[in-house]
Amino acid sequence: MALMQYLTECRFDHGARSQLGAVLKRLGATRPLVVTDPGIAAIGLIQTALEGLGAEPAGLFARTPANPTEASVHEALAVYRDCGADSLVAVGGGSAMDLAKAVGLLASHEGPLARLGTAQKGTRHIGPIPPLVALPTTSGTGSEVSIGAMIVMETGEKELFVSNHLIPKVALCDPELTIGLPPGLTAATGMDAVTHCIESLFAPAVHPPADAIALDGIDRALRQGMLARAVADGSDRDARWHMMMASTEGAMAFVKGLGSVHALAHAAGALKALNLHHGTLNAIYLPHVLRINRGAAPDKEERLRQVLGLGTGACLGDAIQAVNDAIGIPPSLAALGVTAAEGPAVVAGALKDLAHYTNPRPLSQGEYESLFEAALG
Repeated sequence: MALMQYLTECRFDHGARSQLGAVLKRLGATRPLVVTDPGIAAIGLIQTALEGLGAEPAGLFARTPANPTEASVHEALAVYRDCGADSLVAVGGGSAMDLAKAVGLLASHEGPLARLGTAQKGTRHIGPIPPLVALPTTSGTGSEVSIGAMIVMETGEKELFVSNHLIPKVALCDPELTIGLPPGLTAATGMDAVTHCIESLFAPAVHPPADAIALDGIDRALRQGMLARAVADGSDRDARWHMMMASTEGAMAFVKGLGSVHALAHAAGALKALNLHHGTLNAIYLPHVLRINRGAAPDKEERLRQVLGLGTGACLGDAIQAVNDAIGIPPSLAALGVTAAEGPAVVAGALKDLAHYTNPRPLSQGEYESLFEAALG
C-alpha cells in the first residue's frame, strides 16, 4: 500500500526571508532562538536572513558544528532555556536545521536524547516540538521540509531522529541566501541534493509522486545544467533558484527512503577525527553504488537515463562520475584523508544504517567492503 504525505508549508522565491516576522507572529512565537553556524555568523549572512524578523531574537546560538553533536545540542538547549525562548529559527544548511530540531525535541520531551532516536525505536515517543521556522542557506540537505534529523551521539555513532513533528512549521526558501556560496561547497551540497533525488527514485517503496519529484530535481540540477552553472558563477540567480528547488524536491522525494550511498556516507561522516562533509561523501560514493546496483530496477534506470539524455543501457555510474569531475568533487575518499584502516568501522556502520534497508537490492558485508575499497581510490 502506498503512503504519500507532504506536510509542511514552504514559501519559495527570492526575498522569501522578508516574511519571517509575519510567519512567527502567526505561529504565536515571540521569543525565537536563532540557530546557525560560525561561518554564517562570521560573514554576516545571519543579519541578511533575519531582515524580516522585525525585532531582536531572544537569543542566538552560532556554534553549530559541521556534523551536529549531542554535546552541541545540549549547549544550544541551555541557551534556549536561559533566554526564555518559545520557538526556533534555523538559519543554515542541514547541520543548523538538524541541531534546531534536536533542541526542540529536548526542550519539549524527556531525555536522554538517545531515547528518541530510531535505534531505540524512539519515534513513538515524539510529539509536538516548539514552533520551528527554517531558512536554508545551502541547496543540498532539504532538511527544511524533511521529517528527520541526524546527530552524532556521544558514542561516536550517527543517530537518526524521525517524526512528522520534526518538520519545520514553515520553510522560507530564499535562493538569495545561497548567492556567493563558494564553488566547492556549492558542488558538495548540490550533489547531496542530486543523491537524494537518485536514491529516492530507486528506493523500492511505491510512491509515484515522489518519483516524479525526484526526476524533476535531477532534470533541473543535471540535464538543465543548473548545478554546473551555480558552481561556475555563484551570483547566477536563476541557477541558485533552480538548485534550491532541486534540494527541496530531493527531501520531498526521500520520504520513500534512501539507499546504500547514504548508509556509507552516514557511517563515514561519524569518523570524528576527519569531520567529513556529508554531501562530498555522497558524491564520491554515488557512482560506485549505481554500478553495484545496476539491474536492480531496470525500468527506473531507463527513466533516469532519459532524464540525463543518455542512450539506452549507458552506465549511470560513469555519467555521475563525469559530473563529479566537471564540478570539482574530490576523486576519492583517500583525497579526504580516509585510510583503509577506517574501512571496518564504515562497513559496520553502513550495515546498521536505516538507509541500508531501502537500497533497491540488499547488499552484503562483502559488497560494502568492495564499495569502500573502490571509493577509497
